[in-house]
Amino acid sequence: MKRNLCISTAVSVVLMAGGPVAVAAAATADTARTLVPAVAVQADVTAEGAAAAALKHYPGVVESLDKDGDVWHVDVISKDGKGHAELEVSASGTVTEQNRDTDENAAENKALVAAKVTAEDAMKAALAAHPGQVWSVSWDDDEDGDAHTWDVEVRSPDGKTWNAQVDHATGKVTQSGSDDGDGNDEDGDN
Repeated sequence: MKRNLCISTAVSVVLMAGGPVAVAAAATADTARTLVPAVAVQADVTAEGAAAAALKHYPGVVESLDKDGDVWHVDVISKDGKGHAELEVSASGTVTEQNRDTDENAAENKALVAAKVTAEDAMKAALAAHPGQVWSVSWDDDEDGDAHTWDVEVRSPDGKTWNAQVDHATGKVTQSGSDDGDGNDEDGDN
């Protein structure tokens, strides 16, 4: 009888001490199962976020930016116009430097570096005219070097692609058209 009483007491102590431990272990396992997917989910970086990450890595002026799958390709010109970096920004915002030059012709980049309207400003103007997501932006100067614009491609939620030109001095959208799927813009200027 004493033996049964000792065994019963021992089992009771183990159950009382082990119960909370088992509950804590189960709660930790459940918490871990719910946290793993949350950590695995990556936020898709927007064009604005890619530009900011690139400029943090290599200070200067964004010359062009375009999305290729989950990666943003960003070209940045240094503030003195002599440097150039080709960067990739991943979906998580990580910047990888692909190439860096320090012997650029500063005179060729003078208009870009001096432009009142940056690539970031051009993206905001294009999005104000055509809500959606910026897919690319690039500095465009014509052959004789007189006209400077930002070309911005915006993809709208309904699937249309808008191509907007933004004036480098005023920040106003000067021309835009939608790609209707056959390679021609709706406004007929291709």
